[in-house]
Amino acid sequence: MTAPLISAVLGSYNRRRFLARTVESLRRELSGFAHEIIVVDGGSTDGALRWLTRQRDVLTIIQHNRGTWRGVQLPRRSWGYFMNLGFRCASGRHVLMVSDDCLLVPGGVPAALARFEALEAEGRRIGAMAFYWRDTFRRREYVVGLTFGRHIFVNHGLFQRDALADVGYCDEEHYAFYHADGDLCLRMRERGWEVTDAPDSYVEHFPHATREVRRDNLARAHADWDAYRTRWAHLLENDPFEGGALIKAFDDPHRTALRFPPYDVASLVLRRAASRMRKAFDRGARHHA
Repeated sequence: MTAPLISAVLGSYNRRRFLARTVESLRRELSGFAHEIIVVDGGSTDGALRWLTRQRDVLTIIQHNRGTWRGVQLPRRSWGYFMNLGFRCASGRHVLMVSDDCLLVPGGVPAALARFEALEAEGRRIGAMAFYWRDTFRRREYVVGLTFGRHIFVNHGLFQRDALADVGYCDEEHYAFYHADGDLCLRMRERGWEVTDAPDSYVEHFPHATREVRRDNLARAHADWDAYRTRWAHLLENDPFEGGALIKAFDDPHRTALRFPPYDVASLVLRRAASRMRKAFDRGARHHA
């Protein structure tokens, strides 16, 4: 049996409609490579688990992360914990990390693999490569995040599996949900791995998928930021830069974003139109006051 070149790993919870499209996007993009798709599901109740069990090309890990069992509250595990379940199962040389509300713009993975090979041929020790992404329908440009020290970190992109293992994978203890990805990439740099961008690889991210889940995650954002800033405060001693982005303009000829669920796209467009009308009304009211 041929070992996979790429292991795609994503976590998911109650995003049935988006998850199906994300998995199909991965299938299309990885079809030319030996690959595996690994989904870590947090105990979805919206039909996602039933759908996953029917996908014979998807390795599904179920990690119930909410609710009770036999009268006992289940422990809430961190983002790092459930991502590490997938990372440790991965057998590919490269690990592709995306979210369950994302679509890959065609051609991005082959371009990133070619860049990996070219940079390694130059003698560079590449640990990870960030794909450019955007919150679809909210901004035109695509970004790659910069963290302390003006270093690149990976929201969505390709990791070297050996680099993940070398740093002990994600921190499971100090970050509930946010900033564990930045911490992972900074620890790679400490171990001599380079984290760079993939200039021809793009991801569409739908920002309003399962808003109640996002609200739950945002409630823990401040504590995660405090932990992150404490851990990496030394990088701010000579440069107070705390974050930013590399920004790229790109016109997707494939119109990948139109593959998001039509109902959710229409709902988002209507909400944005209503928001613009409220703002215009408020400006008019202030003008006449």
